[in-house]
Amino acid sequence: MKKAIKAGRLIVNGEKTTTATWITPGQILELVVDPTNKPKVFEFNLEVIFEDEHIAAINKPAGITVSGNSFKTIANALAYNLKESNELDALLKPTPVHRLDNQTSGILLIAKTKTAQIELGKQFNNQSIQKKYSTIVIGEVLNNSIINSPIENKPSETSFEIAQVIKSLTYRELSYLQVSPKTGRTHQIRIHMASIGHPILGDKLYGNKETIHQGKGLFLCASEIKLLHPKTFKPLVLKIQIPNKFTSLLAREKRRWNTYNV
Repeated sequence: MKKAIKAGRLIVNGEKTTTATWITPGQILELVVDPTNKPKVFEFNLEVIFEDEHIAAINKPAGITVSGNSFKTIANALAYNLKESNELDALLKPTPVHRLDNQTSGILLIAKTKTAQIELGKQFNNQSIQKKYSTIVIGEVLNNSIINSPIENKPSETSFEIAQVIKSLTYRELSYLQVSPKTGRTHQIRIHMASIGHPILGDKLYGNKETIHQGKGLFLCASEIKLLHPKTFKPLVLKIQIPNKFTSLLAREKRRWNTYNV
């Protein structure tokens, strides 16, 4: 804001102002967009799951960061993949409203208007947005359960359901789970699953050496999300198929076990 004022881009009651200007009730403040400050565009193809004038959802691939100082981010690729909004409060560029880890794939929500950005932020804050993740963890998970151990002294809750358990020559057993985090702590699912002795396959940070599956990364995917549309407030459910690496690994491990344990 200080840079904008010095550049003469803050207008108060139709006149340019300075940092010494006092602001009083009833004044009209206008911020003039800097014409030289064009958003960076990373020409990277993304799968668009849903899009209208207000929001969008994309399928984030693993291995790319959502946003940050790097040029090659999802945030910088959105303008290349999404249509401009015609709404009056359209954002200068589409903006992610939450994060997924670099190695996590799946559904990422995008705001295209200021109204959508604010409303989705409220829904995340009051925990009314429901997310479901698909994951493969090491070991045999015996029961559906809820983990509520705090993370960094903050209340945290993750529930999970068992979808499939298979035998594995390398890991003895692997469990395919559907996981629903109620809270949104950093690395929550990864921390919680490791805390009960079932680290996510491929987790270099919270697992151990046996969890590293060479060349396949982290087996964690945001596969479903339920929310209220920020403009119509109608329920919206978005789903994707789990990545091929999940199904191919489960099939391969099952086939190898059957082959060598006849």
